[in-house]
Amino acid sequence: MPHLAPAILHADDALIVTVKPAGLLSMPARGEDRQDSLEGRLRALYADARLVHRLDMATSGLVLFARGPEMLRRLNLAFEQRVIGKQYCALVHGHLATDSGEIALPLAADPDNNPRQRVDLANGRRALTRWRVLARSGEGESALTRLELKPVTGRTHQLRVHLMSIGHPIVGDPLYAPPASAAGHPRMYLHAASLALIHPQTRVPACFESAVPF
Repeated sequence: MPHLAPAILHADDALIVTVKPAGLLSMPARGEDRQDSLEGRLRALYADARLVHRLDMATSGLVLFARGPEMLRRLNLAFEQRVIGKQYCALVHGHLATDSGEIALPLAADPDNNPRQRVDLANGRRALTRWRVLARSGEGESALTRLELKPVTGRTHQLRVHLMSIGHPIVGDPLYAPPASAAGHPRMYLHAASLALIHPQTRVPACFESAVPF
């Protein structure tokens, strides 16, 4: 699928920053038809590339790779210590009542609806998302809000489930938005737009940005 070719935003001896298109897996999944992935394509160019974190197949934007096992260890530790900052942009249904806020709802797998996740107040893992309104448009059923999102934690489908849980699913989300939303839009409108980190070799702060394609 050449139309899903990733862009390499930055590459050096320690890390690689790529821009994943929507519709491409971050890493191979089960099934012969799900082997094509960002990880596989990048390893064809850089044999020592190691995926540090993933984006959902339907999400586009910045993905970080390490060069070799030692850089992978350092970057994984940075993620665990939450010193790597990620920022997303999303278009959601409806108008949020306030201009900023946070969603603190624990999440767990939904065993009856794999791969969906769900809010689980009793047994879920802590999950925190901060959001800020960038713009509002439309009215009634056509009302939309553009959001800046900052996930403090990194749970599976966190942004998607959190926004759905407060009544504002992401436009085009095939799992958590109403069926008409996915059917009426060419993709899910969620993009990883910014990635800030301390370079694991030079220890110099670095920030990478990707233009939002919607």
